[in-house]
Amino acid sequence: MLPTDPTKKISFTRCITDGDLVIVYERHDAMKAIKVCEDSVLQNRFGVFKHSDWIGKPFGSKVFSNKGKFVYLLAPTPELWTLVLSHRTQILYIADISFVIMYLEIVPGCLVLESGTGSGSLTTSLARAVAPTGHVYTFDFHEQRAASARLDFEQTGVSSLVTVGVRDIQGEGFPDEFSGMADSVFLDLPQPWLTIPSVGKMLKQDGVLCSFSPCMEQVQRTCESLRSNFTDIRTFEILLRTYEVRQGKMDGNRDNGGGSLPCKRKQHSIEGSNEQDNQSSAAVMARPCAEAKGHTGYLTFARLKCLS
Repeated sequence: MLPTDPTKKISFTRCITDGDLVIVYERHDAMKAIKVCEDSVLQNRFGVFKHSDWIGKPFGSKVFSNKGKFVYLLAPTPELWTLVLSHRTQILYIADISFVIMYLEIVPGCLVLESGTGSGSLTTSLARAVAPTGHVYTFDFHEQRAASARLDFEQTGVSSLVTVGVRDIQGEGFPDEFSGMADSVFLDLPQPWLTIPSVGKMLKQDGVLCSFSPCMEQVQRTCESLRSNFTDIRTFEILLRTYEVRQGKMDGNRDNGGGSLPCKRKQHSIEGSNEQDNQSSAAVMARPCAEAKGHTGYLTFARLKCLS
């Protein structure tokens, strides 16, 4: 995202220019990616925003509409891009992505192989993790999907760190040119067990594989295939629980068990205010968000056995 020098260093220190991709932030659940064009405008519930007013401002700036309302202009980080990208396929979200990068031991300079590319949510985060000297080679069997991913990577500024190929990895395996070169491999395939022999050839000794599968039956067959050449086989399910925390009035006459958020009682008269104050008190209340995501898939990790 927006590398500013030939060394591929990812940075947002410069100001917004014509043609940049920005994330327009209205609130935590209302964001969209916009390409800045000097002659264009953005119209939303807050009014009309001129793109020309954005140019020259640093990322993170608050900009105002003709109605005096405002939005924030944020840099397209992998975290934000995951929330606003076009879903050509089911994507991995932040909880899974962060776990994958840690367990695959991805650091700057790594060479990572990925199949399939899909919407590119994970690929963008992988690119940042390997920057500035590493590289991600990602493959998808669907030519139009691969072409769309290339355009997205150019927009987000990671195209110098990512190469997108069109290939049926499940049927053909990874290209032989990467044999013994990959530090990590990620699979998001319907039948990942068919690819395990190819993965074993691609990985360096002690390299790590991750396979993402939505069904336990897929996990079981994958683990059976891994046991011959891999060790330290582990499967995880990442469940993220988000909480809403805010201040409210706790009614002394109500049972608020279960962590529910009480409603503020409306005062109808000044005469009854003292009695109501005695029955309620201000408190910080918390409850799980109703839209919290549940199961997304299972992550199976394995390490290639060292030859002795």
